[in-house]
Amino acid sequence: MYAPERHQQILDTARSRGRVEVAGLARDLSVTPETVRRDLTALERRGVLRRVHGGAIPVERLGIEPGVADREVHATNEKERIARAALDELPDGGSIILDAGTTTVRLAEMLPLDRELTVVTHSIPVAAILVSRPSVNLLLLGGMVRGRTMAAVGEWTRQQIGEVFADVAFMGTNGVSVERGLTTPDLAEAGVKRALIDASRRTVVLADHSKFGREDFARVAPLSAIDTIITDRGIDPELADDIENAGPRMVVV
Repeated sequence: MYAPERHQQILDTARSRGRVEVAGLARDLSVTPETVRRDLTALERRGVLRRVHGGAIPVERLGIEPGVADREVHATNEKERIARAALDELPDGGSIILDAGTTTVRLAEMLPLDRELTVVTHSIPVAAILVSRPSVNLLLLGGMVRGRTMAAVGEWTRQQIGEVFADVAFMGTNGVSVERGLTTPDLAEAGVKRALIDASRRTVVLADHSKFGREDFARVAPLSAIDTIITDRGIDPELADDIENAGPRMVVV
């Protein structure tokens, strides 16, 4: 197994279990503990793991927000399925909001060409995909761009959102829990997300299973404000039932 393959396996294991230990990884990967320690150091330098005594934990557990590049390679198959399922939530025409996030980027790539849509977004990656689509009337919200998410945030962004009202908002999130609802690490990002939810008739959240049970620093919205959540089969069934009982319809793909 090459080093990049080991790194991805270590990261996936850490995210699914909450932590990894040097001894266990050395055994599972059939390498020496020294090799594992070098791998963990490399992943810590990428900002996706934090070294602790005897192992490492994913930065998500610390409330640290990974950058877009690192999130792009996480749960890629699950995000593809979630985005494809989200196509069923599109209006036949009209307007939608696409929040910043790696799964909403995939949805932007999949938007059908056989209907006209007005798309409102504060995400530069989403806008870059849609700017040349003849069937899309694109409204790119301005503001201070966060390098970590490549999305506009701040008072100027929220003021612009207040001027629109869309049919459906497709939202990303960092955390989902029954007690706290949707959460994200950054207060400015949370403020924009709240405004986007308020600016739509219906809200659909796109979140892979790793987001569930996680609670980040900044609150976005309670589950009662969400109409539908689309996730993958990795979610714990009991947790999915608890979330659905709190309000939103759960779609597991």
